[in-house]
Amino acid sequence: MFAGFVRWIGFLTVTVAIVGALVLTAGFFWFAAQIADSEVPLSRKADGIVALTGAAARIPDAIELLASERGKRLLITGVHRATSASEIARLTPLYSKYFDCCIDLDRSALNTFGNALETKRWTREHNFMSLIVVTSNWHMPRALAEIAHQLPDVKLVPYPVISEKVRTEPWWESISTTRFLVAEYLKYLFALVRMGLDPDPNT
Repeated sequence: MFAGFVRWIGFLTVTVAIVGALVLTAGFFWFAAQIADSEVPLSRKADGIVALTGAAARIPDAIELLASERGKRLLITGVHRATSASEIARLTPLYSKYFDCCIDLDRSALNTFGNALETKRWTREHNFMSLIVVTSNWHMPRALAEIAHQLPDVKLVPYPVISEKVRTEPWWESISTTRFLVAEYLKYLFALVRMGLDPDPNT
């Protein structure tokens, strides 16, 4: 009888492991499908624009959106504390004037969670109800999840920047790209679990 119970526990454990692996695998394919493989022109405006630092192309793209009047103000969050506004302005010399009127820099955020917190503070300060979110294509699912958790009543418009880390050809053709996406997928899952344990960030 005891041996039968042990076999049943073993069978149940293997079944749960297989089902779990299948769910994780299916979830990864869904996650990978969410990652944009080409830049799409933005056809709508929002109250504000937020750019999460981490890749050089994100900031110029966000400033260009501001210059084209897609938003009223731009928050660049996660700026290194030693980086000045003038250094960032040199990335887009044609639009340097916007640093005097419409661009805010956040130097306190150290990760995506911190980016979301600072985005929330900045959005509430300006009473914005819609945001264009600028970050790398592979980072967009986690960034949107974190910001949406902090600002559930704010409309988020993704503007993914195509990253060199995730090339435009199919990810399964590159082992390094697959590994990178799997790591980001696990970070995304961890963020979802953490947010599930904290359903109301205001408390």
